Amino acid sequence: MNKQRTRGGFSLVELVIVIVIIGVIAAIAVPRISRGAIGAGASGLRGDLYILRNAIDLYAAEHNGTYPAALTFEGQMTTYTDVAGATSATKTGAFVYGPYLVAVPALKVGEGANNGKGENGVAATAAATAGWIYDEDTGVISANAGTAQDPDGVDYTTY
Repeated sequence: MNKQRTRGGFSLVELVIVIVIIGVIAAIAVPRISRGAIGAGASGLRGDLYILRNAIDLYAAEHNGTYPAALTFEGQMTTYTDVAGATSATKTGAFVYGPYLVAVPALKVGEGANNGKGENGVAATAAATAGWIYDEDTGVISANAGTAQDPDGVDYTTY
């Protein structure tokens, strides 16, 4: 009985081909993944501004065209309010409007991001340490990102 034993496994040529294929896939995928991470901050900022601007517009619509005050912005956005803008933690009596946000989002990009910890405060001037700059007369809100720019070279403050 002279049976020949066959060996299982891959030849050296087969292994080299597999390694080359994996290398080509990595060369294609890695740059795409890294570009996605770079743009994530800009995308997050756009999303946060969209949410904030819609909440401000809804507030103004329910308060006879009056925008939230800069000093009490967070309270007016996250609690119940009456038509004059006074706040209450519960929905009772005249306090039937809102809340418009669960919380003011933290700024995730630029100088106002506080080294990754994020600032969520709202201020009327860019000199403040708050994450957001808000004009209570016009309802315009923007990022307090200083001179930081997105990957395309656009200032975050212009979003």
